[in-house]
Amino acid sequence: MSLALLLSLAGLALVDSTSIGTLFIPVWLLLAPGPVSVRRVLTYLGTIVGFYFAVGLLLYFGGSGLAELLGGALDNRPVLWGQLVLGVGLFVLSFRYDNKRGAGTGRVLRWRDRVTAGDSSSRWLVGLALFAALAEVATMLPYLGALGLLTTSGLAVPTSVGLLVGYCLVMVLPALLLLGARVAWPSRVEPMLVRLNAWIVRSSGSMLGWILGIAGFLLARDAAVRLGLFELLASR
Repeated sequence: MSLALLLSLAGLALVDSTSIGTLFIPVWLLLAPGPVSVRRVLTYLGTIVGFYFAVGLLLYFGGSGLAELLGGALDNRPVLWGQLVLGVGLFVLSFRYDNKRGAGTGRVLRWRDRVTAGDSSSRWLVGLALFAALAEVATMLPYLGALGLLTTSGLAVPTSVGLLVGYCLVMVLPALLLLGARVAWPSRVEPMLVRLNAWIVRSSGSMLGWILGIAGFLLARDAAVRLGLFELLASR
């Protein structure tokens, strides 16, 4: 297990922690009037973690089977060059998304209305978490990138599964920290949450751009390391 792999997984998990399901909705739940229900927020976050982990297991074992079927073809230089091109392409594509276009703002406002209009029962929170996770399946690029890194890492299955668990926990870590701060220092943290909510609505248009850019950078960096491009540049 290399340090580069751990850093890449941690970086992708932190990018994933800024999505609608992992950050936006928890912030809106923490801003609900009255005392914060730790149980309800943990129910929501636990459902998110469980869903991502289950999907990750399915994709990981499917990807591992494909890697075995291809007989190591995923480690061939042409495939790695393809990963490098994909990463660079995602990074370049990220510059097409910015706040001036207002992309994503309407979607975020609809999600906020849905959260604040709910009854916050445990059943409703589980349903909300599953709905949010399902809605983001098609755009979970950082998670797919992390699964790709695990599938081609050559690590033992228990180690990869353990890293997958760690990824899912890091993914909700910012929301858990906000929950702890909201319970410990409610009067101090609530104004910060209000500002964070305003930033979320204001910056939602560029959020996809950031996700694409960071995911593309990490994928390209992993391919460059495995191709030995950095060593080649350093030797010149």
